[in-house]
Amino acid sequence: VQLVESGGGSVQAGGSLTLSCVASGKFGSLNSMGWFRQGPGKDREGVATLRTSSGATNYARSVKDRFIISWDNAKKTLSLQMHSLQPEDTGVYYCAAGFLLGVASLSPSRYDNWGQGTQVTVS
Repeated sequence: VQLVESGGGSVQAGGSLTLSCVASGKFGSLNSMGWFRQGPGKDREGVATLRTSSGATNYARSVKDRFIISWDNAKKTLSLQMHSLQPEDTGVYYCAAGFLLGVASLSPSRYDNWGQGTQVTVS
C-alpha cells in the first residue's frame, strides 16, 4: 500500500487548509484510515480517523468541530478539511491505513501503512 499526502503549507491563525492522501496498491484488505500529526518535540498523535466501509469517524477532542475527515472510495482519496487553525495545530501531518477491529482507533500504533507526511505551519 502506498499513501501520498499533499496540501500542506503555511497559514495564519484562523485560516483553513485541506490535506489529501491518495492510496494505491493492495488496499482491499484495509478498513481504516486516518490522519495523524507530530508537532515539534511531541509524539505522534491521532487527529481524525474513519472506517472506509461505513464512513464512521473518530476525532481527537482538540480538533472536533474544526476538522472534517472524509473518504472518496472511487478516487481512493482521504481528505482532511482543517478550519480555524491555531499555532498548536502546527506539525507534520501523516496519512495512515490499517486493518482494525472495532472503531477506527486514534492510536498510531494500530496502523501499519504510512505516508511520508506533509508540513502544516500555523502562525
